[in-house]
Amino acid sequence: MRSTPHKSLAVAACAAAALTALSLPTTPASAAPLGAAACTPTQVIANGGFENGTSPWSQSSTSVITNRAGESAHGGTHFAWLNGVGSTHTDTLSQSVTIPSGCSTATLTFWLHIDTDETTTTTAYDKLTAKIGSTTLATYSNLDKNTGYVQKSFDVSGFAGQTVTVAFTGKEDSSLQTSFVVDDIALATSDGSTPPADSTRTPSAPTYTVDLASDTSGTSWSGHESTTFTNASSTALSEVYLRLWDNAHGSCSAMPITVSNVTGGTAGDLSVDCTALRIDLPTPLAQGQSATIGFDLGITVPSGADRFGYDGAFSNIGNALPVLAIRDAAGWHLDPYTNNGESFYSLAADFKVTLDHPTGLLVPATGTSVDTPGSSGRTLTTATASKVRDFAWAAGPFNKISGTSAAGTAVNIYSVSDISSADAQSMLATAKSAVDTHAARFGAYPYGELDAVIDNNYWFGGMEYPGFVLDLVSTTALTHEIGHQWWYGIVGDDEYNSPWLDEAFTDYATDLAQNKTGTGCWNSVSWASSAEKITNSMAYWDAHSSRYSTVVYGYGKCALHDLRRVLGDSVMAKLLKDYAASHWYGVSTTAEFKAAAQAVTSTDLTSLWTQHRIDG
Repeated sequence: MRSTPHKSLAVAACAAAALTALSLPTTPASAAPLGAAACTPTQVIANGGFENGTSPWSQSSTSVITNRAGESAHGGTHFAWLNGVGSTHTDTLSQSVTIPSGCSTATLTFWLHIDTDETTTTTAYDKLTAKIGSTTLATYSNLDKNTGYVQKSFDVSGFAGQTVTVAFTGKEDSSLQTSFVVDDIALATSDGSTPPADSTRTPSAPTYTVDLASDTSGTSWSGHESTTFTNASSTALSEVYLRLWDNAHGSCSAMPITVSNVTGGTAGDLSVDCTALRIDLPTPLAQGQSATIGFDLGITVPSGADRFGYDGAFSNIGNALPVLAIRDAAGWHLDPYTNNGESFYSLAADFKVTLDHPTGLLVPATGTSVDTPGSSGRTLTTATASKVRDFAWAAGPFNKISGTSAAGTAVNIYSVSDISSADAQSMLATAKSAVDTHAARFGAYPYGELDAVIDNNYWFGGMEYPGFVLDLVSTTALTHEIGHQWWYGIVGDDEYNSPWLDEAFTDYATDLAQNKTGTGCWNSVSWASSAEKITNSMAYWDAHSSRYSTVVYGYGKCALHDLRRVLGDSVMAKLLKDYAASHWYGVSTTAEFKAAAQAVTSTDLTSLWTQHRIDG
């Protein structure tokens, strides 16, 4: 988000001080990267969901990693399909990984689906072997066929400090196919005192199904929502919380978001200014178990050119769908809503949303949309989105223009009535360029189409949602919001407690996209107090709002420019691309990024983090 119009333009162009000013101690070039003996909880498998092409996986043929018809993904659109030929055949899939030393816990997990035409109940004709290094973890066969995916988990702590290959080998005999379908592979490490970070974030793998109908203006919506989720934690899940974020735009006596007739659980108390609703589950949900809750939903859009509000005939409906809060080692994340930035923290999820609306209203939305005729004078817009953190849409008599980026991404510009045709065309060109530029640096854009709603009345400048952004007519602002597709959308973070992880990284990406090298900005840095840090949470910035943009956006991206100068352009570029791949659809933390940066250099980065006030 750009918390005020052209926020980063108000910050001086960011750059690094000369390296001599950093006075960073170095070790000999031949030394191993520092910090190798320490363990920062992390996930070391890259592209485990196969949504970012095939790299760094090795496969026996180009058809193993696929999205072809006949099988489906556990999440997203791609998966690894081994065998399924029906004749003597071998398929392999492997990736070399380094498990950090000092990690007392390392857990390999993957989701497996097996279907077969074999009819025997006694003979394993076709087999899949899972190995790490030379050690066989498990062997599965046609006898293990199942109707859906099952998660498999293995303790691989004994390989800490080693570079090993995680490998899957599928072998079929001469007749009758067996398909071994693998997806969402992860290898999480920790020091034993903290469980593997990704596995303890729960509820996980949520899917949302939503059916809503609007009034004639698109400012009132009602219908039903349901969500299915799994408990990824070893601690039972007795309740879940729904975040009703947009109740912050009203009051507890007049809530814009209402939930009623809950099924699959019992509605408890509203809390956090009515932005959190507890749902007690009928029985505690053990690790690996799934549950579904449903409820009737009402949405009333307030007046105002806001991320949730209407500006004349045009409605923006961001953060209106209730989404599951996260519980991790720190407990439930029930942070308050902030209007100065973002509070949103959610895991990647799948959405199918059907919006019934007057045909005269265009409805851009997260995901890929298909319009079909509804009842008289109405249209059904069905949007599907995979591995996204939220779902947003707009409604109004927009002017729409479309194009396709050079890399093949469909881009749609929806403009309110006072945006000129020339400005709309300019924003279309900017969006096509930006999505390809960011994708080349950080990984292929995975969300299908990209929709941008353009309105110069937005007080906040711009706002990001997966595959959907709100923006002013501004090349810099639109490039920034599209950059958030990677830094917030694909690589998630706790936006309330670590806002720099998406805002600073996105502003840095925006600089790179606009060929800005950031020369000299750290020379003009001036801290307001000893408590002011780039890594402060929104609790701090809400109390020091005038400094939020300067420090988080400006100083934050400047720190990344400084890091680039220490590492070198090519090493920094590879660091960010690899870091994005290893956190693809996951959650980034400051500690994980610092560890990843330290791992690519023999230069001790401690002084850099201290100078730039990057804690964690």
